[in-house]
Amino acid sequence: MAPEEQVLVVERKVVEQIGMFQGLVFDVDRYLERIFVQGVPRFMPRSQAEQDPSFKQLIPYVIMTHDGRYLSYVRGKRAGEARLVAKRSIGIGGHINPTDDMPLFNTDFYHTYLAAVEREVAEEVAVETTHTDRIVALLNDESNEVGSVHLGIVHCWNLDAPNVTKREQMITQMAFMTPAELEEVRDTLETWSQKCLDQLVEMTAAAS
Repeated sequence: MAPEEQVLVVERKVVEQIGMFQGLVFDVDRYLERIFVQGVPRFMPRSQAEQDPSFKQLIPYVIMTHDGRYLSYVRGKRAGEARLVAKRSIGIGGHINPTDDMPLFNTDFYHTYLAAVEREVAEEVAVETTHTDRIVALLNDESNEVGSVHLGIVHCWNLDAPNVTKREQMITQMAFMTPAELEEVRDTLETWSQKCLDQLVEMTAAAS
């Protein structure tokens, strides 16, 4: 039997002490400097984390943009999160899992996290261009069972060219779309993507 997946979490009370919120917050430094304190992030079995709202699973949510368009795709039937299958998304990312080179008690765990984000994205898509990476917001949604046990860390990757190809079979209908085009298919977007779409202007400004 394969070992159970371990995912990166922080205790909900850590977020509550900083300030629990609904939707997006752009004061990211205030949260990140507390979330990535030595000993605060830890790994736990995913099955436990999914059922225990006293923990928040940290999920990088990477929005890729080029020339006013945003990468979008539909999650196919092979998607790891069954509750999000057939939903359109503008965020690439997923759970952070432990690797041999990820010491949890490294005092510079934040940079270790950023390297993990690069690996996570590379598992799903091939980005064949240079880009900048800026964390622009944190995302929380207590309105549904998926959101209540996750905390999104929203990255904005500004690409120098729209050269992205899929690696995962679960990714379908991938294309760069304008905000207006995304609004036209708003009802098909997953909740997190809808919330990000509503504040693309603020996120783009934060990434500049």
